[in-house]
Amino acid sequence: MKHLDLTNKTVVITGGAGVLCSEFSRAVSACGAKTAILGLHVEKAARLAARIQAEGGIARGFAVDVTDKDSVIAAHRAVTEAFGPCDILINGAGGNQPGATCDDEFFSRELYGKEGHRSFFDLEPEGISSVFGLNMMGTLLPTQVFARDFIDRPGGVIVNISSMNAFTPLTKIPAYSAAKAAVSNFTRWLAVHFAKSGVRVNAIAPGFFSSEQNKTLLWQPDGTPTPRANKILTHTPLGRFGEAKELVGTLLWLIDNDAASFVTGIVVPVDGGFSAYAGV
Repeated sequence: MKHLDLTNKTVVITGGAGVLCSEFSRAVSACGAKTAILGLHVEKAARLAARIQAEGGIARGFAVDVTDKDSVIAAHRAVTEAFGPCDILINGAGGNQPGATCDDEFFSRELYGKEGHRSFFDLEPEGISSVFGLNMMGTLLPTQVFARDFIDRPGGVIVNISSMNAFTPLTKIPAYSAAKAAVSNFTRWLAVHFAKSGVRVNAIAPGFFSSEQNKTLLWQPDGTPTPRANKILTHTPLGRFGEAKELVGTLLWLIDNDAASFVTGIVVPVDGGFSAYAGV
């Protein structure tokens, strides 16, 4: 892949210090971009920005709550003052929470109602709303605010981060799966909406990546895969978990206005073949 030149381009990445998006922040900085790393915990974003600066890149951390439009507007103002208007927006903020997660893959009449057991009927409205807010509104609001910079400036690019769950909902996480499906749908809608304005909109749908955040879900204390991890690996034709750096090539292709000039409105799975495998 040719080295993408992003010199003088301002790239805004929400959730930019997260497990996957920190690789995006490093990658676009290595291409010469002025990288605005946005996050709820600005200290984490600032630490990543400092590491990028130490490597010769241009980066800065900015505080934002992507579910609060006033906070996004304030972040936009700060980014503009520091780096100028946004050229590329990567909506990477997202996540799940226990209150929106079931304990079992299949409903169990025997376990239903037992203390400490969370069935579908015990999912918390607040948890579900929080997951939808973070993933869906956390994509829509930054787009509303930062994409204004693309008006009268053709060539703007938006990349949203969807998920494998958007193609086939995974067991136990109904709210997260539905929220990411909404992100994929919104990506396609937005691509059509901006098609006459010289703005391209696409999404990446990561498959399964092992990290510190999901370590206990995937690995036993002795380092062997958990039963859920074994299911994932069995249904992943490449037979392993992905690494965050393996998303970078897709990202750089999608934001390249030469290589991907005719690409808009797609959701690209990067999943080791998981979405293509029927299990038989």
